[in-house]
Amino acid sequence: MTEQKRSKCTKRNIKNQVVLYEKVKWANIRTEHSLSLGFCIHSSPSLVRFFSTLPCRPFSFKASAKDTNGALYKAKAMSAEYSPEMELTGLTALCPLDGRYWSKVKDLSPFLSEYGLIHFRVLVEIQWLLKLSQIPEVTEVPSFTKDAQSYLESLVDGFSISDALEVKKIEKVTNHDVKAVEYFLKEKCQSNPEIAKVLEFFHFSCTSEDINNLAHGLMLNKAVNLVILPAMDELIKSIRDMAEANAHVPMLSRTHGQPASPTTLGKEMIIFAERLSREREDVSKVEIFGKFAGAVGNYNAHLVAYPNVDWPHIAEEFVTFLGLSFNAYVTQIEPHDYMAKLFDTIVRFNNILVDFDRDIWGYISLGYFKQITKAGEVGSSTMPHKVNPIDFENSEGNLGIANAYLSHFSSKLPISRWQRDLTDSTVLRNMGVALGHALLAYRSALQGISKLQVNEAALSKDLNQAWEVLAEPIQTVMRRYGVPEPYEKLKALTRGRGITRESILEFIEGLDIPKDAKANLLNLTPHTYIGVAAELARNVNGTTDSINGARVVDYESKRVG
Repeated sequence: MTEQKRSKCTKRNIKNQVVLYEKVKWANIRTEHSLSLGFCIHSSPSLVRFFSTLPCRPFSFKASAKDTNGALYKAKAMSAEYSPEMELTGLTALCPLDGRYWSKVKDLSPFLSEYGLIHFRVLVEIQWLLKLSQIPEVTEVPSFTKDAQSYLESLVDGFSISDALEVKKIEKVTNHDVKAVEYFLKEKCQSNPEIAKVLEFFHFSCTSEDINNLAHGLMLNKAVNLVILPAMDELIKSIRDMAEANAHVPMLSRTHGQPASPTTLGKEMIIFAERLSREREDVSKVEIFGKFAGAVGNYNAHLVAYPNVDWPHIAEEFVTFLGLSFNAYVTQIEPHDYMAKLFDTIVRFNNILVDFDRDIWGYISLGYFKQITKAGEVGSSTMPHKVNPIDFENSEGNLGIANAYLSHFSSKLPISRWQRDLTDSTVLRNMGVALGHALLAYRSALQGISKLQVNEAALSKDLNQAWEVLAEPIQTVMRRYGVPEPYEKLKALTRGRGITRESILEFIEGLDIPKDAKANLLNLTPHTYIGVAAELARNVNGTTDSINGARVVDYESKRVG
């Protein structure tokens, strides 16, 4: 064999060994994960044959050859035969909301999951049949007896996961989710003699969007009022409590990152509480609309079947009965403008909370806050001294994800080609994802707040090292009493120079101003130069602000439930 051929053969053998090693390595990794996570394991004809279909990652042969002595390269991995299929669990879920963070967001699941969507579709279909039975002109659907009404209502009240799975089973045949709900209800009502006579009036004159838009409205109504707003309220209250508890605690301000006129810690917290409160109020005021006007919003089929019925009036009664506002001017869909308004408002709330998270993060970095630790908790995998502000970082990160979704919703949902296209359908299925990340952020921030402990010594130390901030009140008093070039004199004294208590007092003593004004300045310190910050911070009881007349809303009296 020539040297050239021998070289080619050697390279080919090496390449084959690399490919085989990578297949076995990934087989072993998958196998170990399957065993350790308790996934459903099935036999397959040949592990090697299966993994031979998988692509290999590019890597260095030198590195892989070194690894062959490791635990991954074991002959037993080749003899095991496992399926790559994994059951859906908290560890296999693609979305961390359904896995790692489930305990913090599960309150939204009854409303914003697919189960919730199906449940509300069932509710709308049944309530529509009951409404038809109350319309005198619709003689084919006579008034139901109490037993029949109770039976129909029990299908809503007792709707279970197994019921939702039955709907999904029907959908596999129909390939239409709303039609599957109609068929499910017909099957459930076959056994009731009274309802069985009017089965075809389920979904009467409805387009799918008549059912869907009301279901989506009800989903949002419940999720926002029962979960999101209470979480917002709890967050606002926690920040208000911080403000009240620290109303008197002086703190050095920082504008452009530089020392500035002092404030109090409480006053800086009340600013966030007020900002969040206003957006929370706007969220609660958004009207949730619904339509029920048929295929293109004109009641076409309704009027052909029953020309003497005032269908627009009936539709308005039905929508408002469900607790939604009625939109009379629609195409096949309710145009989702209210959703854009709602989601934009939540984005504004979230942006304010990002600002809060970042400020608290910075204050922790400055040492203004300590974080209460728990036994066994680890701040850093390599630096034992660290206690990282992970809750505020988690909150900020999830607010970003939530806002990305919500902003897309508000820009996309009001746009639909002609009388409708289907692009809104798949987008709306992600409402739970968006609000889930928002809820996770709120609860992470709350958890972070609960760990905070004010370090007044650090706050005081910073103030003691910033006597230059008194240049502002001194030059302002100098202006009042006609001292020439007050700003320029203080600029020359303080800019770029180390300022101490002694140098400030010496400067004040040399001023040609009235004695009482000089005495006031001599008594001033960075700790006492806080204006009305403490009074602003204490104004948290829903009364009129004595300083500027601004109304402060008491959200404790407005909590849902």
